[in-house]
Amino acid sequence: MPSLVRARRAVVALFLSGALLVTTAACGGDGSQSMTTSADSTPTSSASFEQQKLAKTRFVANAGLAAGATYQWIVKPYRAGKFKKGADGRTFALVKAGLAGAFTYNRLKAALNNAKGDPLLSKAVAPLSAGIESLKELGTKLRKGEATDGDIGSFDSIINKVKEAGKSAGAEVVDKVPSTSQLSGG
Repeated sequence: MPSLVRARRAVVALFLSGALLVTTAACGGDGSQSMTTSADSTPTSSASFEQQKLAKTRFVANAGLAAGATYQWIVKPYRAGKFKKGADGRTFALVKAGLAGAFTYNRLKAALNNAKGDPLLSKAVAPLSAGIESLKELGTKLRKGEATDGDIGSFDSIINKVKEAGKSAGAEVVDKVPSTSQLSGG
C-alpha cells in the first residue's frame, strides 16, 4: 500500500512539473536562450526563422497579458471610481492595481526583450522603450493611492502604442487577462 501512495505522488509530481514547464515556456521568458539545430552551435536559416517566429509569439503573449492586466485592474476600476477616497473596496482595488502595474511593467519589459528576436518587430517597438521605463514607479503610486488621471492615461497610452507597434510588424496583440495569482507572482 505505501508503494502505491508513493507511485501516485510521483505521478502527480511529474505531471505538475510538466505543467509548470509548459506554462513557463508559454508565458515567455527572458529570451536569452538561442535556438540552434546543428552540433557546432551555428544557427541556420531555419533556426533563425523559428527564432523569429517564437519571438513574435512570445511578444504577443507578454504584451497581451500586460494589456489585459492594465485594462482589467487599472483602467476599468479607475473609470468606475474604485480609486476615489471613500469608495467601497478602494484598498483592495488599489492593491490589485499596484500589483497589476508591476506585472504590466514586467511583461512589457519581457515583450521588448522578445521583440529583439525579430528585426521588424524590434524596429517597431524600439521607440517605446522610454515610455515603458516611465511606468516603473507607477505600480507603487497606484498601491499607495497617489495615481492621477495622467498616470492612468500613461498606462493606457503605452499599451495602445505597443499594440499598434505589434500590429504594424505583423504581431497583433489581443488583451489576455491574467489571473490574480499571476499578478502576485504565484
